[in-house]
Amino acid sequence: MKKIMVLDIYLLRQFLPIFFVAISLFVFLFLLLDLFSNLIRYLNNEVPISTMLKITLFYIPKSISFSMPMSLLFAAAYTLGDLYARNELTSVFSTGIPLWRFSMSFVAVGLIASVFSFFLDDRIVIPTLKKKNELSRRALKQYVTESNSDIVVIARKGAITYSVDYFDSERNILNSVLTIERNEKGAIVSEVRATSAEWNNSYWEFKNAVIYRYDEKGDFKIYPFTSDELYNEHPDIFRRKSVNVEELNVRDAGILIKDLRSAGYSYRSAQANYYHRFSFAATSLIVMILSISMGGRFRKNILLMSLFTSLCVAVVYYIAEMLSMAMAGLNYIHPFVGAWFPVVIFMVIGVNLLRSAKT
Repeated sequence: MKKIMVLDIYLLRQFLPIFFVAISLFVFLFLLLDLFSNLIRYLNNEVPISTMLKITLFYIPKSISFSMPMSLLFAAAYTLGDLYARNELTSVFSTGIPLWRFSMSFVAVGLIASVFSFFLDDRIVIPTLKKKNELSRRALKQYVTESNSDIVVIARKGAITYSVDYFDSERNILNSVLTIERNEKGAIVSEVRATSAEWNNSYWEFKNAVIYRYDEKGDFKIYPFTSDELYNEHPDIFRRKSVNVEELNVRDAGILIKDLRSAGYSYRSAQANYYHRFSFAATSLIVMILSISMGGRFRKNILLMSLFTSLCVAVVYYIAEMLSMAMAGLNYIHPFVGAWFPVVIFMVIGVNLLRSAKT
């Protein structure tokens, strides 16, 4: 046991310096990519250098989140490859210690990195990315309005339906309003038509409103409208849904999805991004398993081959992730499947490669 612990410490001492160099390099590349992709627009809008630097600084946590899986994969693959090349692993295997046990410290690092990645995204990346996007929009003069037109909102689990021509988000006014009330069986109970409705912090005050109800004979007739207090849905459900799930923490993202569902809006894409928050955190563990299985396959040009392999695996993984998320957003597959499918597939690939790895 003591011998194995010594080997674990030795392996981590070889691994950690390479990991920190790799993540620094990848973060730098991501920052440059983001800066140069917006540089022309910054120059056209005469954005000061200080503002560009501030936007770039707020992008650092997101760059760390993106870079961590690739850095772990590269560092682990390079470390094992270097140990193979120096025949150090041959000595380890001759003592009867298998590759999976020798590399168990890498699995532990991957597990810790996954947990760290989740909280990093939820507590640090989300607020800094939101601040970065706000600064970028302000610098590029990209203004977002929450006013909305041609709105249909289903509230109270289908009991009330709102049809609104235009919602003024600045004054919280609905223009040209039609509401339909249904009973538990889905039959229409009443309709309210009004030229407008204004929010008074508690309910909607309808202007020039009339209500249509069935009388005792079953005829649909007009009656005076006096029931403003019944219509108390919050103005937020009428706003243009410009909120980006990537700018919300897990708790707020869950609330947003619940609001979208209750209002009758499309929520599948937001739900897929919500599940992706958890699946992306597991990427660090996946890549460590992959790196263990690939680390000893290169005896020559270890640095180049480890870097090339890491980039290829990262590209393939992110493409698979992008496709599955797009399919989930288009309702071709369930959001949970869209978020977790690449993780499961690459986990299976990693385990199978590990079984066939040389020891």
